[in-house]
Amino acid sequence: MHRIKTLLSAVAVVTALSASANSFAETIKVGMSAALTGPASALGNGVKDGIESYFKRVNAAGGINGNMIALTALDDGYEPDRAAPNMDQLIDQEKVLAVLGNVGTPTAIVTVPIANAKKTLLFGAYTGAGVLRKSPPDRYIINYRASYAEETAAMVKGLLASGIKAEEIAFFTQNDGYGDAGYNGGVAALKAEGFNDTDKLAHGRYPRNTTNVEQGLGTILDAEVEPKAIIMVGAYAPCAAFIRQAKQDLPDTKFLNVSFVGSIPLLKALGDKADGVIVTQVVPHYEADLPGVSDYRKDLQAYKPGAQPDFVSLEGYLLAKIFVEGLKKAPALDREGVINGLESLNQLDIGIDVPVSFSASSHQASHKVWPTVIKNGKYEILNWSEL
Repeated sequence: MHRIKTLLSAVAVVTALSASANSFAETIKVGMSAALTGPASALGNGVKDGIESYFKRVNAAGGINGNMIALTALDDGYEPDRAAPNMDQLIDQEKVLAVLGNVGTPTAIVTVPIANAKKTLLFGAYTGAGVLRKSPPDRYIINYRASYAEETAAMVKGLLASGIKAEEIAFFTQNDGYGDAGYNGGVAALKAEGFNDTDKLAHGRYPRNTTNVEQGLGTILDAEVEPKAIIMVGAYAPCAAFIRQAKQDLPDTKFLNVSFVGSIPLLKALGDKADGVIVTQVVPHYEADLPGVSDYRKDLQAYKPGAQPDFVSLEGYLLAKIFVEGLKKAPALDREGVINGLESLNQLDIGIDVPVSFSASSHQASHKVWPTVIKNGKYEILNWSEL
């Protein structure tokens, strides 16, 4: 009898351990901390819509080996002091497998160390900042998008090729880590092209989560050389306010924004001042005739009725698609297994003509930048020679 009790106890322990080891198995829980309210809310909600559209597609087809996948999204208002406790809650209380699609650089500055310390994957954050792109990469940080340095390098090369001189370029940036990342990328690109007097270029700034752009605009209007192009690293509301005011004094100047700006909200905020504004994108055009983009439009309509296609939710959809493929390859549905699964992806076709590969030494899916320009109230693909 004693031996039977011992045996039953041993079975119970093994069962408990097995249940613990597979705690993510029945519902695969992933988390997100992003601006769901406030001035940057179009970005957070857009990424969320894209992620959830793909997850619902997967769940409707039976999930991942029978396991449903669910997103828990917490609002941080694009503020670091709210993002940090959100990460703690998602990882320690919600017990998420990974954190997906966080939005912003200032928030990433505090969430990246938490992901590393708690050994939990932060995947596909909606930011191109260098803090997520160490060399060699942090094991727990894996990206989808091209970096801000790559976006601003594309701008610099395009502007110089069009005949604009390096000294005729100015910068307008958010006064935080996001603005710094874009500005530093632009400066590095100019130096790579042989221009070293970057400290002489006008650089206007504005405070995060405000539209207080007047001082930054004044700095640029006071420049010794009138700028023919302004590289902008900000959010849609302040960038729109800046462009509307700047066009009064600089009607022939080109205004260039990085992808984080929020293309559709920027277009709407600019109104009749939108034509000619340039935005670099890190995904194809949302109206492109590509299999992955066609699937996105269909799924967004099916699972997020009322949501309009745009670049932001397309990015959320694509990063969710890559993440799911990593889950399918994971040797175990746990926090280390999903990283191993993602790192095993090689030349994955996600339907946008940019195959995705990861490895232990390569944690960025795409390096491609698509330049776009607003014409007649719509975004069109830009050929730099048009400038």
